[in-house]
Amino acid sequence: MEIIYQKTIHTPLGEMIACAVEQGICLLEFTDRKNIEKQIRFLSKAIKAEIIEQEHPHFEQLEAELKDYFEGKRSTFEVPLYTTGTVFQEQVWQLLREIPMGETRTYKQQSEFLGNPKAIRAVGTANGINKIAILIPCHRVIGSNGELVGYAGGIWRKQKLLELEKAILF
Repeated sequence: MEIIYQKTIHTPLGEMIACAVEQGICLLEFTDRKNIEKQIRFLSKAIKAEIIEQEHPHFEQLEAELKDYFEGKRSTFEVPLYTTGTVFQEQVWQLLREIPMGETRTYKQQSEFLGNPKAIRAVGTANGINKIAILIPCHRVIGSNGELVGYAGGIWRKQKLLELEKAILF
């Protein structure tokens, strides 16, 4: 049976749970996120893996990169990621990674980039089930009216992440 390594990581915006498999980081979520336990169980089932609280080399790289990011010294992440989703979800998550730091896009723009302008809700749903916060930057997607909407880590965190990223660039 496969093993998912789990660790709690401290960040300036609160504690996060990180999970890794040999291929890369497969989960990074704030510990106070609604349904976090359900999300971890779903991940375990999807990968058919047992979760153990233990160090993994990916965590060392993840923590170093997050530290640099929060200190304003990093604008991209190189730690390997391992995502588990449908073809559509994977496309949405890949598109999220292409939003430049310091920029935002609307759900409508994201659905248009995917070539399916009517898929706004589906894009929003895929954003919402992204299991790798910050590294797959779903916080960069906003409502069509410019409002900060739909961030499972909390709108206040979305605001802080966007402010941090604008500060890194300028």
